[in-house]
Order: sequence, then C-alpha cells, then structure tokens
Amino acid sequence: MHTALTQKSIDLYDRYVMKTYPKADILFTRGAGCRLWDGDGREYLDFAAGIAVCSLGHCHPAVTRAIAEQAGTLVHVSNLYMNQRQPELAEKLIRNGFDGVCFFCNSGAEANEGLIKLARKWGSAHGGKYEIIAMADSFHGRTLATLAATGRSKYRKGFEPDTLGFQHVPFNDLEAARNAITEKTAAILLEPVQGEGGIIPATQEYLEGVRKLCDEKGILLLFDEVQCGMGRTGTLFAWQGYGVQPDALSLAKALGNGYPIAALVAQRKLENVLTPGTHASTFGGTPLACAAACAVIDTLTQGGVLENCRRQGAYLMKRLLELKEKYACVRDVRGKGLMLGVVLDFPATELLGLLREKGFLALSAGETVLRLVPPLIITKEDCDQAVSCIDAALAEYTKK
Repeated sequence: MHTALTQKSIDLYDRYVMKTYPKADILFTRGAGCRLWDGDGREYLDFAAGIAVCSLGHCHPAVTRAIAEQAGTLVHVSNLYMNQRQPELAEKLIRNGFDGVCFFCNSGAEANEGLIKLARKWGSAHGGKYEIIAMADSFHGRTLATLAATGRSKYRKGFEPDTLGFQHVPFNDLEAARNAITEKTAAILLEPVQGEGGIIPATQEYLEGVRKLCDEKGILLLFDEVQCGMGRTGTLFAWQGYGVQPDALSLAKALGNGYPIAALVAQRKLENVLTPGTHASTFGGTPLACAAACAVIDTLTQGGVLENCRRQGAYLMKRLLELKEKYACVRDVRGKGLMLGVVLDFPATELLGLLREKGFLALSAGETVLRLVPPLIITKEDCDQAVSCIDAALAEYTKK
C-alpha cells in the first residue's frame, strides 16, 4: 500500500501530466549522495543518477550551497546583459580543456542543435557544405534536427519527414566514414562513448583515424559528450581519455548535477562563426545555472572525484566480469570509467523491475544492455552491493 502522499501524486500524474513516459512505479521524495528514498520511505542505491546527471550524487553540499547563495543574489537577466557567473564558468571549461569559446544553453538536445548550426554556418562559408555524417546507434536528442542526426530510426517514427542533411555510417568503421564524405560534407558527429545505443566506446585507432580524416578532408570533427563528458569516463572530458581533440563538443547532463545547463564548446578558430543574431538561448547561461556548474567543475577537478571514478570503474568492471563467467546470459561487459554496460541475451528492461525490488536502480541502453552510470563518488562497498543485487536478479531471472 502506498502512503497518502504517494497516492495523491499518482492520481495527479494520471490526470494532469502528458503521458510521454512509461508509467513510473516509484515516487522519490529525497536524495543524499548515492541513495534515494521513495514516498513510502524505502531506500535505493542509485546507479542511474538521473540518467548520468547527478554525477556528484544527490544534493551535493557544494552544489546546493552555490545554488542557494546565487538564488538569493541574482537568478536571470538574459544574454542582453552580462552576468558574473557565465564568464567564470566559460573560463573553467576552457582552462580544463582546449582553448576556445563557449555558448550556453539548457539541454543536450539544444547543445547538439548548436553543434549542427555551427557546422552548417561554417560550411556555408567553405563552399556551401552542409551535410553531417553521424553514426549508427547514436543518440543526439529529441528535436527534429537532433532526431535526424540520431542513428536509431525508432526515435524518428511518426515525425517524418526527416530533416535533410544527415547520413549515417557504422560506428568504429573508419572506411565507412571515409567513403561517405562528399564535397557537401561539413562535419562528422559522434559520441566518444555511445550511451543510448548500448555503452559502446570508440576504439583508440578509430578516433585517431577520424581526427586525421577530418583534417585531411578539411571538415569539422564534432563530439557529443552530453552523457560521456563531465568526468563520466574518468577524465573531465571524454576526449582527454583518448588524446583526440574535436573541433567542437556538446556538454549537458552532469554539467549542473541536476540543475539544467548545457554548453557548446568550440575551438578558438571557430569563435567568429556564430555571430550576433545567428544563435541564441533565452535561458542559456543564467547566473543560477552557471553558479551550479562552477561548483560542479571545481568539485570534479579538485576533490579526487575523477581518480575515484577511474578506481571504482576498474573495480566494478572486474566484479561485473565475474558475473559474465557465472551466467551464460551475460554476453559481455563494456565501457569506460563509470559508464558501464552489461550486455545480456534478453531485453535489459526485464531485469530493471527485479533490481528495483532489491532496492537498486539502473537503466537500459540499446535493447539488451543493462546500463550502470552511478554517481562518481561511489565507494567499493557501493560497487559490491550493486553486483550483489545484479547477481541476485540474474539468478532469479534465469530460474524462470
């Protein structure tokens, strides 16, 4: 039986909220660190982190403090004026990455729209180029342009016709990318680690080869780091783990640790492509959002969080590989840092309910991948608890 509070919220959801998501079976009311509590008072270990958003855990003190202080000072003035926090955040992103400039917006889809517009605006001045090569099994957002860039047709069903100017090639296949380039190609767009497509990391050789190919053909290399960026793979930016710099990249999700903010970061050579009047965002880079993101970056870069991500990621990978040896239904374990996927021989969604019953939250990716994207502050004990829950759920599932 639900509490009266939970039941009231369920009734309100059913009556007033548009049904664009599957009906949820949990109402969360509180979070702290790597744990959540539902309206009935039950505790959960959270290895979903709001879909790779709360990388510092729930209600991180530094982020909470920054939001509270800024909310009492200045929330919004629009980009017709300057605010103190936006250039501070831009400097932190640039100083910890490559030299360039930032554009701030609100979501991963909006940041990827910015990448697409940047590539097309640049291409229009370089021979009228406008086409973008994207990857099969990629995911770049839910707007019409980012849907067209997304390499999974199921997301585009019912929204046809697709926005023109995109073609898709297999991921990690350099020759396929090379063969797709024409005189109209402006850029190649990819995720260094594919998230929604099934937690598929790019190979070192592939990323190096794509960078060389783009330089050879005089086109841009764009990275979607919405999910794999901001420390998720063990370095602040995913590209740093490969040593391969893109010409521009998108960030969102973990940038605000739950407060909506996104960014387009472009190399210095592209700083004058999007000029006044060519791109904008009313709520992009507000003082409040930027204060939250500044606290996130400071914590990621100064608090040992990235080292913990690498250490716990390696340990969790090791423990998950033990499950591969134990269960024939576990086909593979892959990923980087704390962006890991357990590849199953059955739909991963069938395991999620069993895991929730055991007080453990995870996600699916692709169709058969159990996606684990916990806060980067998890401990060895958290990893052991997670593996124990997955082990028990697999045992229960395979007995059916």
